[in-house]
Amino acid sequence: MERLPTHPGERPHESDASPGPARAAPPTPPPPATAAVDARGIVTEWSEGARQLLGYPPSEVVGQPAARLLADDAGTAGAAALRDAAGRERWSGTVALRHRDGRRLRRELLAHRRTAEGPVTEWLVVSAVTGTPEGQTPAGTPEGEAAGSGTSGSGRLGEWAFRQAPCVMAVFDADLRLVRANAGMEQVLSLTEDQMRGMRLPEIVPHPVSDETEAKMRRVLEGGGPQQLRAGAGPAGTGASDGWSTSLVPLEDPAGHVRAVCLAAHQRLQEHLARQRMLLLSEASARIGTTADSGRTAQELADIAVPGLADFAAVDLLDAPRHGGAPSPAAPARPLAATRSAVRSVLDDGSAASAAGTAGTAGTKTLYPALSPVARCLAQGHGALYDAADPDLLRWARQDPGAARLLGSTTHSVMVVPMRAHGATLGVALFGRHRHAEPFEADDLWLAEELTAKAAVSIHTARRDSREHTSTMTLQRSLLPQTLPDQGALDIATRYLPAGTRAGVGGDWFDVIPLSGARVALVVGDVVGHGIRASATMGRLRTAVRTLADVDLPPDELLTHLDDLVLHLSADESGTDGTAESAGGIGTTCLYAVYDPVSRRCALARAGHPPPAAVTPDGAVRFLDVPAGPPLGLGGLPFETFETELPEGSLLALYTDGLLAARDHDIDEALDKMFAALARPAKTLDTVCDRVLTAMLTHRPDDDIALLVARTRALHADRVAAWDLASDPAVVARARKHATEQLTAWGLDDAAFITELTVSELVTNAIRYGRPPIQLRLIHEDSTLTCEVFDSSSTAPHMRRARTFDEGGRGLLLVGQLARRWGTRHALTGKTVWAEQSLSPG
Repeated sequence: MERLPTHPGERPHESDASPGPARAAPPTPPPPATAAVDARGIVTEWSEGARQLLGYPPSEVVGQPAARLLADDAGTAGAAALRDAAGRERWSGTVALRHRDGRRLRRELLAHRRTAEGPVTEWLVVSAVTGTPEGQTPAGTPEGEAAGSGTSGSGRLGEWAFRQAPCVMAVFDADLRLVRANAGMEQVLSLTEDQMRGMRLPEIVPHPVSDETEAKMRRVLEGGGPQQLRAGAGPAGTGASDGWSTSLVPLEDPAGHVRAVCLAAHQRLQEHLARQRMLLLSEASARIGTTADSGRTAQELADIAVPGLADFAAVDLLDAPRHGGAPSPAAPARPLAATRSAVRSVLDDGSAASAAGTAGTAGTKTLYPALSPVARCLAQGHGALYDAADPDLLRWARQDPGAARLLGSTTHSVMVVPMRAHGATLGVALFGRHRHAEPFEADDLWLAEELTAKAAVSIHTARRDSREHTSTMTLQRSLLPQTLPDQGALDIATRYLPAGTRAGVGGDWFDVIPLSGARVALVVGDVVGHGIRASATMGRLRTAVRTLADVDLPPDELLTHLDDLVLHLSADESGTDGTAESAGGIGTTCLYAVYDPVSRRCALARAGHPPPAAVTPDGAVRFLDVPAGPPLGLGGLPFETFETELPEGSLLALYTDGLLAARDHDIDEALDKMFAALARPAKTLDTVCDRVLTAMLTHRPDDDIALLVARTRALHADRVAAWDLASDPAVVARARKHATEQLTAWGLDDAAFITELTVSELVTNAIRYGRPPIQLRLIHEDSTLTCEVFDSSSTAPHMRRARTFDEGGRGLLLVGQLARRWGTRHALTGKTVWAEQSLSPG
């Protein structure tokens, strides 16, 4: 290989040289010695240059311990090298090697950690100069300039300019091996020129960008002209960085022949840093605040800050968040208690440690002194930059051993950033640098404050949502039935599961309402929306249903009145905030059913709600064909009542649509699972409920679920007595006699006095104010005796206060005093006036 010209007058070829004594061309340098050593210390690769350096052919080295090639004590030298290389991607140093003929050679070695195919990690070891004889000038270096001295003033100036140029510069010969490197190249790669001389760029910095650069250098040598790259070798040779702009220029002799390539790289630092900050900020928008977990959000902040912004980060959340307006300029007088919620470090072992000590694990308690930088920044409400020599930082490290461990001896730059959102101070984020050579600057503090603000808003929102969720759950559960009422018509079991999503608790509800005549009403509803407003609307509707049920309205009429109520609620909310929100009730669904154990008939109506399922005693499951009806709040559309007879022991399953809205199966599959769970025999209804939920759900539901399962009972003829009465005042005495005789047959003689008075008053009113036919009916439940009188008039009696000289008007007042409750229920034709009395335990 020919050497490079020293100046324009020097010609490397005899044909081009000026007259004078001929000079022999320097010998071509041998290739660098390269070898690969795996994690066990076994040689896996051995190059031709390595054979020339130490004399061993590959067959004698590959598969053997690399320690056999060391001239010094193998154990001591190997252990020292391993300690020095631990946790690093690259290692360089001088090592004494043993030649095959026994000679001892000291060589500069450069080793890169690389990952081979598969999970195995190994080292690529390169020797910079393999065989340059002692005292010989390295190939490609112009004579007289090897030591930096020139034969003229212009030569010295050129050498100084090359060495001290404010950019990275290097010269590669026709074999693409480095022959010159300036101080910038040495500083960026942390290697000297002697260590790199004779190596190709991929051997100096193993990276795909180095391969791309070498390919373009070859293109320059082949006459392709200057080439440009938008990347270059990263700091300390750790890889590639797009913060560089690299130019490759051909070096030509006076005859125009390309003899070498000059590499010049300029670091576009500020432009690069600004772009990196914007990218990091954009990435933070997607990565911070992905869940409602405050600890998770704090960890996301630490994860995105390291290594993009800092070498370690710690996030502490205050045990008692501070609320208020403008921050105080003075530090608090008392220490601040916080909990370390997240830590992250660039250390290779993945532990949450700082540069020189442990930053603490998540969950540990931290107490910040009153005058510490953290307390001051929290009081002032803005972040601050500190260097290692700052008196406040040093005083804090002396006062707090935890701070000393966190900062360590090698941390040279620290940022303290308060976490504030909506007037509340939630905690503090600490960022430090020990591996980055550059200290934090004002733009880094701005970026840290932006990242921390995103995390603070997410944490504040999560805590607010958590408080609202707790309040909503408390309200929701307080509005649902706390205990099921005592009644004898149905065995009942219920379940309520709140939604497991961030949307919060919805407005699903159920209710069981005892009615007159031993009947029971079952209600299941679903208010559209989530949160406190939905729960409050549910409470209003549940109260309205109970009120309307107490009037003994048929199911279709009850839903009609409920529909009007929802319209009024929506109108009120629209007038309040200008929008008719769904929490007002529009879109609410409801199913109302009334079961009569005497007739074993069930009347149902539904407003946009899923139909109930019925299971006969023989195990057959079907949906009851209840007309759908529109959801509540639309207004003007009718509802229809559906009646069916249910054999004693039948099951009724009422539920909200959250039960059928599971993510992992379609509606048909969901219905099949529900039918199968309902059809299986079970000793208790609680078992039926658990089976249904287990079969339908594999995770927390996305929507609330209310489930009510009821098993029908029947009041047989021996518990019900009825008599048709003529519309004649004389029949009142006969009615009392029928009643007392029936009570004697039932063993209820103690109830005869109140029953006679009730029968006498109700029958008298029916004869005096009603129309025939008239019927008296007694219903005997376990703890209740009901007296009912039917007549075909629709006029309802009402209680009034009789004046002193009035002859009547005191009967219903007397009934109201003696009975537990009384009332009137209307039918399509006529009405029934009823009164219930409690039976004593005896």
